[in-house]
Amino acid sequence: MVRAKKHLGQHFLRDESIAQRTADALQSENCDIVLEIGPGMGVLTKYLLKREDEIYVIEIDRESVLYLKEHYPVLQNHIIEKDFLKFDLERQFPEMQLAIIGNFPYNISSQILFKVLENYRKVPEVCGMFQKEVAERVCEKPGSKAYGILSVLVQAYYKTEYLFSVPPEVFSPPPKVMSGVIRLTRKQIIDFGCDERLFKRVVKTAFNQRRKTLRNSLKAFDLSDNLKANVIFGERPERLGVHDFIRLTNLIAADG
Repeated sequence: MVRAKKHLGQHFLRDESIAQRTADALQSENCDIVLEIGPGMGVLTKYLLKREDEIYVIEIDRESVLYLKEHYPVLQNHIIEKDFLKFDLERQFPEMQLAIIGNFPYNISSQILFKVLENYRKVPEVCGMFQKEVAERVCEKPGSKAYGILSVLVQAYYKTEYLFSVPPEVFSPPPKVMSGVIRLTRKQIIDFGCDERLFKRVVKTAFNQRRKTLRNSLKAFDLSDNLKANVIFGERPERLGVHDFIRLTNLIAADG
């Protein structure tokens, strides 16, 4: 057995049926490799290994790595003992497409998603367990308080699906919150028609002061009075979908 470590945000899944259901949710179409993040003691891994996909796991916890090597000898050359957030996907898997799956540590789950977005050209699919609040935020539509930076940026690149909820008692130790399994499928055509870096900056700046209208929250862009008169700047950021933010980015770019 592996001892769960609080500083790593470890909550080991104990329910076999949920592990099976999560593994089955992975479609892995157009992928060369499936990469599981934070396998722990391998409850999800065992079901992934039944698939025809080539499976790799990445694990920062030395105790878990030793457990996996002992109990899953088939993984001997497919265990990456590194921190995913610092891991160079392109260097390890050049010219390969990766499906990412996992019971993601809740303390870094948003950071995992941002790293996926940085590498979206390599990652056609993500499927896994998040804190329910984060899972819902990723899949949320415009108009709610949960809708925010993560919602817009993920939905700009991926189709999002909330699959099912998971109660705390199926984990050891049980977290204090519900969990949710979601699936992200990269969009076939990603054509922003705007500067992607500026788009991300506009989204993040707008939501940093989400209670204000865009006219006020985007003051850092030194907008002209003529542009600020545009009706879109009277909206609050949670009212805007991805295409609205693209339009907003183009307006700001043209104003500069």
